[in-house]
Amino acid sequence: METKQYTPQDFKSDQYVRWCPGCGDHAIVNILQKSMAEIGIAPHQTAVISGIGCSSRLPYYVNTYGFHTIHGRGAAVASGVKIANPELTVWQITGDGDCLAIGGNHFIHSVRRNIDLNVVLFNNQIYGLTKGQYSPTSKKGLVTKSSPFGTVERPFRPAELTFGARGTFFARTLDVDLKTAQSVLTAAALHKGTSVVECLVNCVIFNDGAHGWLADKATRADRCIVLEHGKPMIFGTNNDKGLMLDGWNLKVVTIGENGVSEKDILVHDAHCEDATLHLKLAMMEGPDMPIAMGVIRAVEAETYDKAVENQIYEIQAKSKIKNFDDLVDSFEQWEM
Repeated sequence: METKQYTPQDFKSDQYVRWCPGCGDHAIVNILQKSMAEIGIAPHQTAVISGIGCSSRLPYYVNTYGFHTIHGRGAAVASGVKIANPELTVWQITGDGDCLAIGGNHFIHSVRRNIDLNVVLFNNQIYGLTKGQYSPTSKKGLVTKSSPFGTVERPFRPAELTFGARGTFFARTLDVDLKTAQSVLTAAALHKGTSVVECLVNCVIFNDGAHGWLADKATRADRCIVLEHGKPMIFGTNNDKGLMLDGWNLKVVTIGENGVSEKDILVHDAHCEDATLHLKLAMMEGPDMPIAMGVIRAVEAETYDKAVENQIYEIQAKSKIKNFDDLVDSFEQWEM
């Protein structure tokens, strides 16, 4: 039987994309459609679930099953879809507000359970759909419509929450880095378990330039490091910078200076069970350290949906009651 080769067009819907011109969400939906074609799972075997927010409009723009649910509850619905239909590939589309504020409890528990979901977390550090209030990831001091004198709150960091919930997969990408975005979304889809991909996207209306210092093509190579499993952690415009351990901390070194050679640079092991170094990489902040992009953590663990399925089969094998008819027939019955 010949395997059908899909193209991104197979995953594009006929709906007009209603995002502001210049919004970073446009890039991510296009890359998602390319990733869906690359992994080769049919549109009718794919479901895209979202909550509420600008990013949560995405199910309308892909030619798959979809469900635009309610605020913060995308994880709950996506979990139910996957457990009831384990053969489906399920994507959860969410934003920093939808996922980490009203949906925060659902998020950490879906990660903890390791349900086989692909969570695409759009992080523009603002509430865009409701017109510019600060969000759980907004930087402290940010002036917004709901914080006219600057927010006094410390922001959530999605990586920290994911690792705290014992996440098995975490990756990060930037809306303007299309190559990295496609590689991490494809890797997320192939991972068995909850994969979390933080997409740093620009809100051109209410928080323009929030990630601008990373997005600038002229300086991006010096400010970001794209991690690849099994490869040295090297970055920089001239590929002459790298990461080494300095005691318990990471430090940036220049290859060729102070006796440092490429063999001294740390090699990325995304599959290491111990998340200590993964967390350090994910938590690096500029300007002194580069921001980690790519797949930071990807380890194997039993998925919740598979565990539920196996438990059902085990109980059915031991029980005389195999289905609903058997259950009804097991009750006392009278003929009238």
